[in-house]
Amino acid sequence: MIRIPLTDLGAAEYRGFTGGLYPSGQNLRPATYEKTGVAIGATVQPVNGDGKASTSGRIVMLSIGMSNASREFLQFTRLADTDARRNPNLVMIDAARNGAAATDIALPFGDYWKHVDSQLQRCDVSAAQVQVVWLKAALAHEPHGFPEKARLLQRALRSIVGILSTKFPQLKLVYVSSRIYGGYSETDLSSEPIAYESGFAVKWLIEERINNPIHDRSMPWVSWGPYLWADGQTPRSDGLIWERSDFEQDGVHPSAQGVLKVATILLEFFQNEITARRWFFSPTV
Repeated sequence: MIRIPLTDLGAAEYRGFTGGLYPSGQNLRPATYEKTGVAIGATVQPVNGDGKASTSGRIVMLSIGMSNASREFLQFTRLADTDARRNPNLVMIDAARNGAAATDIALPFGDYWKHVDSQLQRCDVSAAQVQVVWLKAALAHEPHGFPEKARLLQRALRSIVGILSTKFPQLKLVYVSSRIYGGYSETDLSSEPIAYESGFAVKWLIEERINNPIHDRSMPWVSWGPYLWADGQTPRSDGLIWERSDFEQDGVHPSAQGVLKVATILLEFFQNEITARRWFFSPTV
């Protein structure tokens, strides 16, 4: 079956499910939902260890997810550090972890969250200073097909967002990305169509939030981070492709070239994301 990137699929369907990043095959957020995100993004500000506003405080942005997310986010932080416009109060911390499946991260008292706590301690920041998360998680070896496996991932992502809101009382924004291309995989961990179909899990998670507006302000606003999937060397409408050289020998983990590609996409996303303008850049920009 032909797999078309969600951004190009639009109102057409894949196995009975509409494409697009957002409802009705659209790639743009509904206006009301975006307005809410912009308003919430505007409340992100430097805070001290107790979560109180402070000009000398910090805005902590975490990565949550598996090994690929860790490598990509670390490179993203290096690129962001070269941008003179970046907010000096913004602290980006990689809390993704090798081998962490979404179902493991979805366990509120599991080892993964001990790892997250240790990363915060290492950087001398508190849970009250975490306000932004980039979430990229995937299932490990699950026997289900589509849409069952995507629904399982959706439920895990939902649980993860719930854990994040409990652990981080000041969390405002969660940006979610799905997997990059899996067609070069030498294992069944991230082969196709699993990698492609993981995009539907993120899409459905976000649609769920759009259709159920936030009334509890302890819950963060959730939206797409960059959508990273393209069908190998078949160009997406924006030109994105994935070459074999973008991956290590296992075909699952991105090579240095692939990591740089994702990190660059991440940087461009946050540089242009309307809900991030008030906190990603220096207030003087």
